[in-house]
Amino acid sequence: MSRIPILLLFVVLWLAVFAQTQFPALREWLGTPLSAIPALLVYVALTHGLALTAAFGLVAALWLDSLSASRFGASILPMVLFGFAVQTRGHMILRDQRFAQFWLGVMGGVLVPLGTAGLLQLGQRQPSWTVGTWWQLGLLGLLNGLLCPQVFRFFDHLNQAFNYQPLEPQTFRIDRQIVRGRH
Repeated sequence: MSRIPILLLFVVLWLAVFAQTQFPALREWLGTPLSAIPALLVYVALTHGLALTAAFGLVAALWLDSLSASRFGASILPMVLFGFAVQTRGHMILRDQRFAQFWLGVMGGVLVPLGTAGLLQLGQRQPSWTVGTWWQLGLLGLLNGLLCPQVFRFFDHLNQAFNYQPLEPQTFRIDRQIVRGRH
C-alpha cells in the first residue's frame, strides 16, 4: 500500500483548516466558520485503522484549536471520540452507500461542534445556547453531509491511482487438464 494517499489526506486536512480560517465575509454572513473536517474524519474512520483515525483526529483538533479563539485542546475529545465511534462500528455501516455517507457526515458536522461547545461551556452556570447556535449546527451538519460522499469519491480515485488493484479471479483453473477426444 502506498503512503501517498495518507500523506495527501493530511495535506487536504491542512487545507481544510486553513480554508476554515479564511473567508471572513462568508463566516460573518453565515454566522459560523464552515468546517469540512468531520467529513474527512468519517472517511478516515471508515477506510483506515484505529491508530490512523486517532492520529488524524488529534492532529485535526490541534491544528483547528491553534487557529481558533477557543481553548487549546478543547476539540480533541469530541474529534477523537467521534472518529473512534465510527471506526469501531464501521463493520456495521454501509461504507459504499451514499446515503450512509451523507448521514454520517451530518452526524459528524453536528456532534463534533456540539461536543466542543459543550466542553467550552462546562464551567458556566447558564449555557449560552440560542436559536443561532442551532442554525449553525444545522448548517454545519448539512455541509458535512453533502461533502462526505464527495470526499469518499475523491480519495477512492486517489487510492485507485496510487495503489495496486487486485486482479479479478479467473474462471479457468491452471491446475486442470483438458482431455480432448470422444467421450
